[in-house]
Amino acid sequence: MNPTSNKSDFEDLTTNLKDLAYSYLEKYSPSKQQLKVYLLKKYLTKIKGSKSKKEVSSIIDEIIINLEKNKFINEELYSDSKARIFLRRGYSLNKINQSLRNKGVDIKYIKQSINKIKENQIEPDFVSALKLCKRRRIGPLRPQMNRELFYKKDMGILARGGFSFDLSKRVLNLDSKEFNKLLKIV
Repeated sequence: MNPTSNKSDFEDLTTNLKDLAYSYLEKYSPSKQQLKVYLLKKYLTKIKGSKSKKEVSSIIDEIIINLEKNKFINEELYSDSKARIFLRRGYSLNKINQSLRNKGVDIKYIKQSINKIKENQIEPDFVSALKLCKRRRIGPLRPQMNRELFYKKDMGILARGGFSFDLSKRVLNLDSKEFNKLLKIV
C-alpha cells in the first residue's frame, strides 16, 4: 500500500464531505444530528469509498465540530427557532419537546427553549389548542348539532397533539362566539 495515495484519498473524502455539508447548510438549517445522518447517507450512496463506517463517522464528527466552532451550526439557536415555529403551528409543549428530541437536539437546549416559551407566552398550550382547533376545524368550529357526535374524535385529535385531558375538555366546551373572540385576541 502506498501511504501517499491513502492520504490523498483521505483529503478527497474530507473535502467532498465538507462541500456536501456546506451545500446542505446553504439550503437548510439542520441540527447536528440531521447533518451527520445526511453526510453518512451521502457517503454510503454516492461516494462509496473503501473506508469503514467508523472512520467516516469520525471524519464527519470532525467536520461538524469545525462547523460548530465556526458558528455555522448552533444547537441552541436551532432549538429556539424550531420551538417558535412549532408553537405557531399549534403544537403543544409536549409535542414540541418530542419533535426536537426526534431531530437530535440536546435535552438541555430543549428545556431552555420550552422555558423561554413559558416565560414569554401566557398559557402557550391553551393558545396552541385554539390554533389546532381552528386549523382542523374541530370543536367549537363544528356546527352545534355535530359537536356531540364528534366530541370523542376531537378529544383524540387534541390528545395526539399532546394536550392534556383537562385542557382539551376546556377548549372543546367553549361556545363558538367565545372561541372566535379568543382567536381574535390571539
